[in-house]
Amino acid sequence: MSVIKVAILGFGTVGEGVYRTIQSHSDELSAVLGKKVEVAAILIKNKDRKRNIHDEVFVTTNFEEILQLPQLDVVVEAIVDKEPAFTYLKNVIQRGCHVITANKEMFAHHGKELLELAEKNSVSVGFEATVAGGIPVIQTLRQLLKINRVQQIEGILNGTSNFILTEMREKKQSFEESLLQAQENGYAEANPTNDVEGFDAFYKTMILSQIAFGVEPEWDEVEREGITSITSELMETAGKIGLKFKHIASLINEGNQVKASVKPVLVGSEHPFYHVEGVENAVAVHSDLVGRITLQGPGAGMFPTASAVIEDLVYVCQSSSSKKLTVKTSSVLPNQHKKIKYWLVQGLIPHNCPPFISLEEEIGEGIFVVKASKDDLNHLEKQQTAIRYFSIEGEFQSKIVSKESVTVN
Repeated sequence: MSVIKVAILGFGTVGEGVYRTIQSHSDELSAVLGKKVEVAAILIKNKDRKRNIHDEVFVTTNFEEILQLPQLDVVVEAIVDKEPAFTYLKNVIQRGCHVITANKEMFAHHGKELLELAEKNSVSVGFEATVAGGIPVIQTLRQLLKINRVQQIEGILNGTSNFILTEMREKKQSFEESLLQAQENGYAEANPTNDVEGFDAFYKTMILSQIAFGVEPEWDEVEREGITSITSELMETAGKIGLKFKHIASLINEGNQVKASVKPVLVGSEHPFYHVEGVENAVAVHSDLVGRITLQGPGAGMFPTASAVIEDLVYVCQSSSSKKLTVKTSSVLPNQHKKIKYWLVQGLIPHNCPPFISLEEEIGEGIFVVKASKDDLNHLEKQQTAIRYFSIEGEFQSKIVSKESVTVN
């Protein structure tokens, strides 16, 4: 039986998971591909550190030595930061090897260039693991895009933020206490900025935009907000009316332009993300024919991420060249900034509220449910600079108000 030779760049959580999965699932891989998959080399940082790697695997700290191997079919990149990952993968593609990456920051910045380079060199790029760990959202989009026109994508794309919000709500803890718990559990880094300020979810959102719509929004025009402003008081108040805070990334084709946001919103029990807790991720894809498809599963961890990489390994080995996605024009949805909907607003001064803001119910001290458009609230924010507002998403909106609207004298 012929052999597919694989090199793994990096041997942290993801790299080790890929190596161990290739060992444990070798029979399955051989059955699907008709060839044996063999890890030929691994790039590491510290050669003195003991690792559980078979003696026949070439282990090196020098990338050039991997590039010069006599046979090299697929390279799995599992390191962090944009560089040297981007440079490594360019060199690998130019040599004529398929590549697979789990590096969302690098791919968000340079994915388009890598895909174009792969096309020129008749190889494929796998990047399923860059978005939602073990959830096969990219493969799903590839299938949907054959016929369906994707209109909107929503996702809980960062397990760390979702875990913190779950801990705050269920254990009635502060943000700081829940962040510490996430760090102690190994879900958050010592510097958690990428997760809690929404950068990680932002990079994943840009990758999804490129796949689904063929373009990305201007990065500096994307509304990106983390979860650090969510307080225990807001959590408790929202819970009184059956709402939960979720950190949701959204992509929508609005007026022939793709709009994106990554921010905390409120969802009710009928929303598909209402029961997505802990480190779980979820993605909902809305398209014109099939309607809504929701995928949910572990967004991080050694084997969920390795699963995505291994599925990509099969994909690239079965592809004769890097397949371009045929992007169809999606149905244009109404301007969401002008859509009238429900919001939770904190710090509102009701007697100074303009008539275009409909006060529906006061649910806490200075915390109101209002009915307005995004443009209306942007205008109100200029008048009442202390307010903070959060969108209430889903069909639950129609069930929020059981009392008469608030009357302001």
